[in-house]
Parts: sequence; C-alpha cells; structure tokens
Amino acid sequence: MPKGYVILTEDIKDPEGMETYGRLSAQALVESKARVLAVDLNPEVLEGEWHGTRTVVVEFASVEAAHAWYESESYQKALPARKAAADCNVAILSGFELPARPSRPGGE
Repeated sequence: MPKGYVILTEDIKDPEGMETYGRLSAQALVESKARVLAVDLNPEVLEGEWHGTRTVVVEFASVEAAHAWYESESYQKALPARKAAADCNVAILSGFELPARPSRPGGE
C-alpha cells in the first residue's frame, strides 16, 4: 500500500497564531505516527506560481491514515487556529510505488 502525503501551502498572516496551531496540532501528528518531511519558507519554484510563505510536507502510512489524521478530534481542535492565522491550501496525495519488474529468463 503506498504512503500518503499531505502538502500544505500556508500564507501566514499571524505568526503567533501559527505557533499556537503548531502546539495544538503536534498531538495529532504523534497520534497518527506521521512524519514531517519538509518545512520550507522559501521553496525554489521552477515553473508557475507557488502559494504562500511556508510549505509543509507530511508523510503518513497511507492515504487513509492521512484522512484519519485530518478528520481526527485532535486535529479538528487545532484547525481553527490555523484557519485564523493563515490562508492555506491542503492536499492529500497518494505515494507512488514502482510496479514489480518481471523476472527475466535466466534469473537476471
């Protein structure tokens, strides 16, 4: 089963409010066994336009686990703080797994 990823682009309006959100949302991340892979204030945009002043990438065991985190009681308690402090885009993505390679005759 492929991993699930959440990408947040955040246009932070209230840094103190985002600190509050960070404290409130930490428990939900621990409960979901998520792993924060990246937090970047200045992503290198190669094409197009990028939303926000901070980008966050979080890894979950699966897309279902990412949905469970977002919908959890712990995260729902933190969510109003984020929405009050920043304009955000949030997306859940399915990881990619390479298909199994067919074996070649001769065991190669």
